[in-house]
Amino acid sequence: MKSSTLVYSTEHGRICPSCQQASNACQCRAQAQSAVPAGDGIVRISRESKGRGGKQVTVIRGVPLNALELATLAKTLKNQCGTGGTVKDGVIEIQGDHRELLAKSLASRFTVKLAGG
Repeated sequence: MKSSTLVYSTEHGRICPSCQQASNACQCRAQAQSAVPAGDGIVRISRESKGRGGKQVTVIRGVPLNALELATLAKTLKNQCGTGGTVKDGVIEIQGDHRELLAKSLASRFTVKLAGG
């Protein structure tokens, strides 16, 4: 049984604990970023305020893109709405209630449904 793993090498720098490669040559991170989440192919746009101090947030779930493409899409949507937002665990959160605007914008690329009230 191995009690410790190499995390730094003076020759290569930081070492990935999963694949034991140098950080800049790590294959695990590249595979995780290129993975597209499985879903039913429908992008759902909903409005939430629970747990946010009464502030409304538009939540977009089910977008079939990898992490890098999802971040790029989120940036574009935030610019269209003129507001802030974030990407967390494959879900885009846009500050404010912008469901109709986002549905029109995403309808050209994906099948979109407005979820919730």
